[in-house]
Amino acid sequence: MNQFVCENVFVPLRAMPTHRSEMLSQVLFGERYSIIDEVAGWIKIELEFDGYRGWVDLSHVIHSEASESDKKFVLNRNLLCYRPDGSKMVIEPGSEIYEPDFKSKIFRAGKNIYRANDDFSEKYISSEGSLTDTALKFINSPYIWGGRIPSGIDCSGFTQLVYKIHGITIPRDSWKQAETGQTIEFLKDSKPGDLVFFDNELGKISHVGMILSDGLVIHASGRVKIDTIDHHGIFRRDTEKYSHRLRVIKRLAG
Repeated sequence: MNQFVCENVFVPLRAMPTHRSEMLSQVLFGERYSIIDEVAGWIKIELEFDGYRGWVDLSHVIHSEASESDKKFVLNRNLLCYRPDGSKMVIEPGSEIYEPDFKSKIFRAGKNIYRANDDFSEKYISSEGSLTDTALKFINSPYIWGGRIPSGIDCSGFTQLVYKIHGITIPRDSWKQAETGQTIEFLKDSKPGDLVFFDNELGKISHVGMILSDGLVIHASGRVKIDTIDHHGIFRRDTEKYSHRLRVIKRLAG
């Protein structure tokens, strides 16, 4: 089955082949996918990165075929670049680029060559610092259901993005993230970068955040923000109420 490389900044991934259907996730620039179905101007795809499936409007698609030998590098920040036709675009953190040439200021995506801005260097693809250092870069990013980019992100998209920048692949949805990693029994035993999961009235995992430091969690709820956390859950100082009930703590990184 042929694989393709996304060459849009991002593409909405929907539950059904209609714009009225919810956006489940997004395909980011440089991510690879296979086409598994097609109907009436829509294609159903499966992402290589996390196995996520959904429908994409063909009119949104800009892609080219992937090469089996492609080695990807994940951006840790926005990158101003130019398409082969000379038009300008800005691709976001979490996007993937191939064969970066920092001397010539170019990189590849699919079969196309892109020219980057003049400060293009290894700093764009490095994962120096901690998971929490990276998480803090996205403070105040607005919340959007199904979003995976800093200009619009949901809770599990946020944690997935931070881990992706550090070369760690985790599932897309919070409930699937909660099924991976090592369980930490007590909040006092958690460490920065651990993920904390919260359930709803039905007992289903409905939210995820990241331990920032002792008693603090960073999460996407309305926006990416920092709140206090204890063994009950997230406590919001502005309302003086608990907003999320703690279910489980997981360590997904060493």
